[in-house]
Amino acid sequence: ERSGRDKMLAELNIRNFAIIDELKVAFDGGLNMISGETGAGKSIIIGAVGLLLGDRANADMIRSFEDAAVVEALFDIRGQDGLRARVREMGFGDGDELVVRRVVSRSGKNRVYINGQLSSLASLAAIGESLINICGQHEHQMILNPDNHTDILDEFGGLLPLRTAYRERYDRYRSLQEKLRGLQGRSTIRAEREELLRYQIGEISQAGVRAGEDAALTEEKKILANVQKLMDFAGAAYETLYGKGGSVLAEFRGVVSAVKEIRKIDTGLKLSEQELEELYYRIEEAAFTLRDYSKRLSFDPARLEAIDERLELLGRLKRKYGGTLDAILMKQAEAEREIAEISSLGEEIEALTKNIAAERERLMEVAAELSSKRREAAAALKQSVEGEIRTLSMERARFEVVFADLRGDRDEAALNEKGMDAPEFYLSANVGEEIKPLRGIASGGELSRIMLVLKKVLARTGSVGTIVFDEVDSGIGGATAEIIGQKLREVARHHQVLCITHLPQIACCGDRHYRVVKRVAGERTNTSVSLLSGEERLEEITRMLGGVALTQKTKEHAREMLLAAR
Repeated sequence: ERSGRDKMLAELNIRNFAIIDELKVAFDGGLNMISGETGAGKSIIIGAVGLLLGDRANADMIRSFEDAAVVEALFDIRGQDGLRARVREMGFGDGDELVVRRVVSRSGKNRVYINGQLSSLASLAAIGESLINICGQHEHQMILNPDNHTDILDEFGGLLPLRTAYRERYDRYRSLQEKLRGLQGRSTIRAEREELLRYQIGEISQAGVRAGEDAALTEEKKILANVQKLMDFAGAAYETLYGKGGSVLAEFRGVVSAVKEIRKIDTGLKLSEQELEELYYRIEEAAFTLRDYSKRLSFDPARLEAIDERLELLGRLKRKYGGTLDAILMKQAEAEREIAEISSLGEEIEALTKNIAAERERLMEVAAELSSKRREAAAALKQSVEGEIRTLSMERARFEVVFADLRGDRDEAALNEKGMDAPEFYLSANVGEEIKPLRGIASGGELSRIMLVLKKVLARTGSVGTIVFDEVDSGIGGATAEIIGQKLREVARHHQVLCITHLPQIACCGDRHYRVVKRVAGERTNTSVSLLSGEERLEEITRMLGGVALTQKTKEHAREMLLAAR
């Protein structure tokens, strides 16, 4: 466990921010007190630290007549294994130190650097939440918001691992529900879609489309349209080869006889009788083929009309389903597959509904376990808070964690990412007062005390390294202030604490004391912070006690207060 004696925020450098020209301050572990005159710039320092946590920046923050403001901090993150792992995973290196730098420019080109690397504001915010927690007005609002009470209670009770397990199951359950809604949406239009698909399948099937059919029909149509021309060409060719007197074959026979006579005298002729005979018979075969082809040809107007009708049907289907017969057949196959999917949709919805019911049952078991452990944690938190707050002049105060049960008639409709119940902090500050929500507290003093108590109670469970208390002493004085100082010391056992205060009783409890001073030099105002030595601290406590008139008696009182605090 990290000790508050370890440094977390080691150094803070501010330049050209508001009335700060240049400020450099080194902090140590434990309880660091910061005081100063009203208007000296204490709140400005808090604003600068807020920039390191990802707060919004604007040009009004820049010191007059300057172009940019710079806030830089060095953090010692030894022992912060979770934070170091996050920094390493984000690509900013691994080491014992972390340097964060924020530049605010009048040109609007603001920059964020983490360990010297240019970064985004989102990355800074993700890291900053583990570095510093500023307990000022913003933190008050955070604790007053009931939406954050579940997180506070779960952190106090060590329930974050169980809640993570619940959240994973909840996300899985919601994902299944989303899938079911999608299937049900598809089911709603299923009948209309199925009707369309069945019409398309029927239309294509009834047409009896065959691959390549349109090309074959186009070829047949061309022949039918030219049948007389084809008969004339085939008949004339047959007559030339075979049919008429003096045909090619009749003349060719004389050629064969002449070659025979030549070879009787000169066998050196490179032309055999056999070759000529083969050529004769091939020409004869061609003539008979032309004759038979001519006989087969006939004009069939009914067939030509049928072909035209078929080609028109195929053309209409091609225009409708993709431009080719292959596309038509592919469309038919796709429609048949989709019909099969639609047919199984009902079965899928039924199976998923059963799966969701089983998942909801398991989810409810984890939610019930989380709810039960929260109630145990709430009892422990009540006891701890009441024990602490009664030492702060609120002896009869009552603190409760009130659970609003989210479950109604339909459990699954009421579950959220945090579980089945919504705990909220209630308080009764005085005897006879009805206990009411913490957000209804009007007194600044009561609110500050509750804030401090919660911080002390949650100190051991908190993962943040440095806590800054601003306005913690609002509306408080006397003996209560001394007790608050002791409470801050106890918080500082587990965290580095920076506390801005105007009460000497609280300031005396610090391990070290810093003073914020505003000075005017020439026409410019500047704020500085200095660590006070023993004598300087005595003077500062004296000033806080006595205001302007610093008497010896006041100084002795301050000395006694410091001794008593030690």
